[in-house]
Amino acid sequence: MKLNLTNKGSDPCILRGYPGVSLVAEATGAPIGAPAARDDSAGVVDVLLAPGQTGTAVLRYTQARNYQGCAPVDAAGYRIYPPEDTDSLFIPEPTTACSNADITLLSIGAFQPA
Repeated sequence: MKLNLTNKGSDPCILRGYPGVSLVAEATGAPIGAPAARDDSAGVVDVLLAPGQTGTAVLRYTQARNYQGCAPVDAAGYRIYPPEDTDSLFIPEPTTACSNADITLLSIGAFQPA
């Protein structure tokens, strides 16, 4: 799936790098299992976003039940930390997570122009 971030401000900004992504049990809940691994196949670039423009990163999810030892649990969605930001966003998307942090279900690419 594609993860899109849009510049909602009135000034241009630069989006660069990888978001932090984890599955969470609820909108304000703690992460479940391992965070997303970085997929460096697209490379990091500066994405200049004028007001209203969007940058995109590819987020991949592997089915939790594919893994033995996963210890599946329900996740309410994804917690997203934009690059170089300590505030997070929540995307409601119920799915199954692995409570076993040794299993990585998610991978995330660097932001690119949309």
